[in-house]
Amino acid sequence: MKITRVEIERFSVPLKEPFRVAFGLITETDNWIIRVHTDEGICGLGSAAPLGFVTGETLDTCYLIMKNFADAFIGFDPMDIEEAHRLMDSIIYGNGSSKCAFDIALYDIIGKKKELPVWKILGAEDPVVHTDITIGIDTPENMEKKAREHVLENGFDILKIKTGISLEDDIDALTRIRRAVGDSVRIRIDANQGYSVETALEALKVFEKLGVDAAEQCLPWWDFDGASELMKRNNTSVKLMLDESIHTPHDARRAAGLHCADYYNIKLMKCGGLYPGAEIADVAEGAGVQCMVGCMEENKISITAAVSLVAAKKAIVEADCDSFMFYKDDGDGIGGGFDRKGGVFTLLDSPGLGIDL
Repeated sequence: MKITRVEIERFSVPLKEPFRVAFGLITETDNWIIRVHTDEGICGLGSAAPLGFVTGETLDTCYLIMKNFADAFIGFDPMDIEEAHRLMDSIIYGNGSSKCAFDIALYDIIGKKKELPVWKILGAEDPVVHTDITIGIDTPENMEKKAREHVLENGFDILKIKTGISLEDDIDALTRIRRAVGDSVRIRIDANQGYSVETALEALKVFEKLGVDAAEQCLPWWDFDGASELMKRNNTSVKLMLDESIHTPHDARRAAGLHCADYYNIKLMKCGGLYPGAEIADVAEGAGVQCMVGCMEENKISITAAVSLVAAKKAIVEADCDSFMFYKDDGDGIGGGFDRKGGVFTLLDSPGLGIDL
């Protein structure tokens, strides 16, 4: 089988409302969708969701890189995923979301060729995955209101709360949320690099009293030494997670060597897709570290791929795959991939990603 042509088109969906995190405000989602065509009539779907302050890509630079990849892949065997990554890495460093689009599309082709869903291609046996739902930074009152809606009306039992701008407001919001949803709902926080070591240590003591499971990316992405120090000095039950620090398997090995975290957050848009994402999970398992698979402002194509990876890897025990739920009209208009009830995904037993575009 050979790749014959690649189509690239823009995919934009407005959010229900602006979404604030410690380092920025997200008002809409802009993705690229690609279709990779082959000489056997099989077409693979992929998606790129660049985010400048995480992946170092803009929508425009992502398009230029994908055009280069599209030219380079003409005549390429789409079944050779390892060689595909060698080819992309030889063209340019980084650019994770650009690489992710092609990685996902090739896995979609592989699944369709073998008449197996991607989650089975990756080695999963159980198609059911539980995800959290994220609450962006807002007034503590509004964050409490959203928590009530997600738990009492929408059926979620895991919440991820964005923090990192004001510790006082973070504590107020979390106190309100815990009181509103009760003790049975799991809560984790994501500071998005908003704390220092000392601020994080202060926060963790309060978070523990509020029953917070884990704290994600407390420190700047580059501060591996600080993350190692925080791990040594954290004497609470709150587990520590790295996200923006972990882009590649090399980052995971570095973090493991310095003992920087209890969890790594794998995002396909950071690492370049399912193939390197699985490598990060394997590094983590070898180091005794667990993983979560998260997402950017992504559509259902890459979310289906991400959920498939969660189902497949032993080290991946958590999922934060909720971005498509924040679009206006409660979805992105893309069918297939999985069924969802509240925070429970059930992947479809359809060839490839099973996406109906």
